[in-house]
Amino acid sequence: MPKVVFIGSDGEKQDLDIPVGNTMMEAALDNSVAGIVAECGGACACATCHVYVAAEWAAKIPGISEMEDALLDAAQSRQSNSRLACQIEMTADLDGLELQAADNEA
Repeated sequence: MPKVVFIGSDGEKQDLDIPVGNTMMEAALDNSVAGIVAECGGACACATCHVYVAAEWAAKIPGISEMEDALLDAAQSRQSNSRLACQIEMTADLDGLELQAADNEA
């Protein structure tokens, strides 16, 4: 099973096994990653699953949609590597992906 390194907003690092097809948001919720609130449940409607993608992975994940981009514009502390975890689906090619949760609870 592919793995993802998730760093919570509290700095805790977790190596998570993620089934192919699950979203990073689902994985974060299933593993209680600090900072991932996911108020909308993955509908790309709230930006409370805001994450930062490690630089070496940015080009390997699918592109950002207009809706996700608009939500991130309203998110706290947006950076060039910001994404919504609900919009990143696990694939075998993403084995080793590293994500840092933004402070979505602030």
